[in-house]
Amino acid sequence: MDNEKLKEKIVTLVPEAQQEENPQFLTLVVPPEKLKVLMPHLIEEKELDFDYLFCLSGVDWGEELGVVYHLTSTRHNHSVEIKVKTENRENPEFDTVSDLWKSADFFEREVWDLYGIRFKGHPDMRRIFLEESWVGYPMRKDYTDDVNIIEL
Repeated sequence: MDNEKLKEKIVTLVPEAQQEENPQFLTLVVPPEKLKVLMPHLIEEKELDFDYLFCLSGVDWGEELGVVYHLTSTRHNHSVEIKVKTENRENPEFDTVSDLWKSADFFEREVWDLYGIRFKGHPDMRRIFLEESWVGYPMRKDYTDDVNIIEL
């Protein structure tokens, strides 16, 4: 399935999805409340069959925090990038997809640890890299480190 047909299919599932320009992947931004509606369809519908979550990344866009999901169908050889965003920097939270793709388990824990984005329904939401006593989220743009003084 080419990107235009993929987009049409996904937009029928989540009409609020908005396409972003990206020369490498079909990129769609979906409202966070529609994530749990969309993602099961991406696996279960035979013409989509996105069976491989090859990357899940946290992002700090400044005003918004978000997560980017890179999915591939190993059967159909097509890919899509799904993004969710929130302006809630105090309590950012999205639904887990670890029940759909096992690879999301550690990815979501990494995003929690480094960005402070929590995943509702995750079976083991705890730090994966940093000590439990660590304060703050070092990948956020507003993070400061008075000890190491790393600034760009």
